[in-house]
Amino acid sequence: MIANVPTIAWYAAIARVAALGPAAVNLRKAANYAIFTESGVSTFPPSVITGAVAVSPIAATVMTSFSLSSTPASNSLPLAQVTGKLFAADYATRTPANLATAVSDMGTAFKDAIGLVNPNLSNLAVDGSIRGLTLAPGLYKWTSAVNIESNITIKGSAMDTWIFQVTMTLTVVTGIKTVLSGGAFATNIVRVATGAITAETGLHLEGVILGKINITVQTGATANSRLLAQTAVTLRKATVNNQLDHTRPPSPFLLYSYSRCTLSGHYLNCYHRLKKQYLGRSRPRA
Repeated sequence: MIANVPTIAWYAAIARVAALGPAAVNLRKAANYAIFTESGVSTFPPSVITGAVAVSPIAATVMTSFSLSSTPASNSLPLAQVTGKLFAADYATRTPANLATAVSDMGTAFKDAIGLVNPNLSNLAVDGSIRGLTLAPGLYKWTSAVNIESNITIKGSAMDTWIFQVTMTLTVVTGIKTVLSGGAFATNIVRVATGAITAETGLHLEGVILGKINITVQTGATANSRLLAQTAVTLRKATVNNQLDHTRPPSPFLLYSYSRCTLSGHYLNCYHRLKKQYLGRSRPRA
């Protein structure tokens, strides 16, 4: 005989799949653009841009060497160097309002990223020269100019985050590559600088770049990135690919394992159910 057994019993086991690193920077509407600037974007053709390009709160005339013929009647303009469209504050209805929101969101993202405190590492390499490092998830801060002088590896899982704060200039020198390892995703890597950001010739970058002033990408450089500048962006026969979210990493989540049991005579019958609850960051797209 079974005594003191409830008619229905529930059991739950919880496992957390956690992310390492700081809270992800929310770009909001600014994430819709491969290049977004407040004072102009120029290209020395042929550059290759995958994603939208936008300027605001200014007119399309500050987008130079894109062979713009006139201000379109529609909301955007397709061009040969851009797989995507160009947007400006003087384009048709809805575009100015959308861009104003993106400007605000870009500014908020910059303040959020540069304002984070309690870095995991401060002033890594005393002279600001970064060479051949493998970087774990975390918040990194420099109060000097930073020069990345040899390949770096970003190592971590698809849910981990990296934020690199530079309160002066950031330069990535010729031919350097950013290598992703262990499942790390470009969308979770943010470089934020208050000084000029320069990507020199023939290099490869991964991740979001938030600039207080100008961003320059030199000849033959490639960037799997978003370039978001509060002043100008200059490309010189460069490639920018805003495909970071096409392989969106999974979000941190809780796994709940439920067991429901019912008593039938002297037999305890149970079935199980697994439930996933996403945490913090946005749930992956279907």
